[in-house]
Amino acid sequence: MKKTYTYLALGDSYTIGEGVEEAGRYPNQTVNLLQGKGIDMNLSQIIAKTGWTTDELEKGIESAGIEGNTYDLVTLLIGVNNQYRGRDVENYKSEFRLLLQDAINFAKGKADHVVVLSIPDWGVTPFATERNTDQEKVAREINIYNQAKKEIAQEMGTHHIDITERYREIGALPEMVVEDKLHPSALVYQEWASLLAKIIEEKMAFK
Repeated sequence: MKKTYTYLALGDSYTIGEGVEEAGRYPNQTVNLLQGKGIDMNLSQIIAKTGWTTDELEKGIESAGIEGNTYDLVTLLIGVNNQYRGRDVENYKSEFRLLLQDAINFAKGKADHVVVLSIPDWGVTPFATERNTDQEKVAREINIYNQAKKEIAQEMGTHHIDITERYREIGALPEMVVEDKLHPSALVYQEWASLLAKIIEEKMAFK
């Protein structure tokens, strides 16, 4: 009998897919891609909310009542709201490390079954342009956050996907944002799902 695998997605607006249909979210699109490749992946739960920072995600996980549960795959994308609110990067590092350890624990202690996604640069969006946002400042800060995130992910043995550079190329295009002109459209999430599915297919022993 074919095994069904479980997937827990942790994050913020980019994971819950603010402004897109449920099917358009990157975790949902990833599952569809994997099922098309013969990997029976089930999206067990998304714990994510628009606006969440690292500490708020931690509280969200506690409130979800999933302590002791385990999953075959866990993804983590968090940090844009820490940057947006001007939080200190050292604070981010310590809180992100705790979240990543949570993710590894949920993945049955298998760090190589956890995938971290980098933070998109919201400064390139029409939302930011219309508000005369200091795009260079946002880019600089996002880079610092992403460097910290990547180093921690590598140190803890998880996979890491850089979606930021590509997002900077496409994030300003009208078809790449939803109605609020800030959050990505399903087309952007399609690219993330493709990268994620490739890592899962090639690096994890799911059949």
